[in-house]
Amino acid sequence: MTEQSAWSFADDRGRLAAADRPPSRVLAYVQAGATLWDYGIRPEGIFGSGHDGQEPDPAKTGTLPLDAVDYRGAGDDLDVDTLLRGGPDLVVAVSYGHGQLYGLDADTAKHLEERVQVVVIDVGQARTLDRVAERFAELARSLGGAPAAGAADGLRAARERLRSAARTASGGGRVLALSPASQEQAYAARPQMWPELRVLAELGVGFATPPAGAGVNWATVDWADAAALEPGIVLTDIRSNAIPLDEVTAPAWGPAGLRARTVPWNPEPLCSPQAHARFLALVADALEGPAGG
Repeated sequence: MTEQSAWSFADDRGRLAAADRPPSRVLAYVQAGATLWDYGIRPEGIFGSGHDGQEPDPAKTGTLPLDAVDYRGAGDDLDVDTLLRGGPDLVVAVSYGHGQLYGLDADTAKHLEERVQVVVIDVGQARTLDRVAERFAELARSLGGAPAAGAADGLRAARERLRSAARTASGGGRVLALSPASQEQAYAARPQMWPELRVLAELGVGFATPPAGAGVNWATVDWADAAALEPGIVLTDIRSNAIPLDEVTAPAWGPAGLRARTVPWNPEPLCSPQAHARFLALVADALEGPAGG
C-alpha cells in the first residue's frame, strides 16, 4: 500500500481493515446499507436477520434503490457462498455488543471473515445514538461518501422542534414504545435501553414505564397491561416481524388504542442525520397533533 492510496478503518471490535484503495463493492447488513446510502454509498448487496424474510423489509431499507441492490436473504438462507455471490470487497455488519455479527450465526461469520474483510459497527445499548451515527459517518467518509447537503442543519432543527413540542405537551406526551407480538401480548420497550429512545427522553419526551421483570430490552405485557400504562403516543414497531398495531383486536386495548396517537417506529433505525430528523419530526407531529390515530 502507498501512503496516497491506502485505505483503512478500525471497527468497533478494534480490528483494522485495510486495502490499497477504498472498497467499492460493499455488502452490508440492511440497517448499515440503508444508512450508508444516505451518505451516497450504494451497497452492491444487503442481508437481513433472522427476523426478516425472503424479501427486504421496507421498514429497514429507507431510501435504498432496491432495484439496484441485491438482497441476499436472511436467517437460514444465509451462507458464505450466498453472501459473497456479488463479489464484495468489504462487508459492513452491526453488533449489539461483544463483536458478534448480528444476523449471522457464528460459524457463517467466521468463514465469511476468512474470505473478505469485515467491519463491524456497534449499535448496542451501551452506545449513544450520536456515537453510532458518528461511526457510520466516519466509515462512509472513508469510502468516499458525504452527508447530504443541509442534513446536519435539518437534524438540529428537528431536535429543537421536538424539544419545544415536548415542553408544551402534558407530561412530555407519555410515550409507549411497543412491538405488537400477537393478539394476546406485546413487547414494551424499556426506553433507557434504546439509544434512539434515550434521545427522545433527553429532548423532554415523557415515557410510560413498563413493569419490572424479565427482559433486558423489552417487557412482555398483555394488552390490558399495555392499556393500563395510559399512553398518549404509541411508537409502534413496523418491522415485518411485528403485527400491525391497527390489526390488534384485543378488547382490553381498544379504548387505549383509540385515544393514543401512533408513530411508526423501526427499532433498528437508520443512523444518518436525515433519517433521524424524519423520525424526530414524526414524534413532534404526534406531540403537536390531536389525540387519536
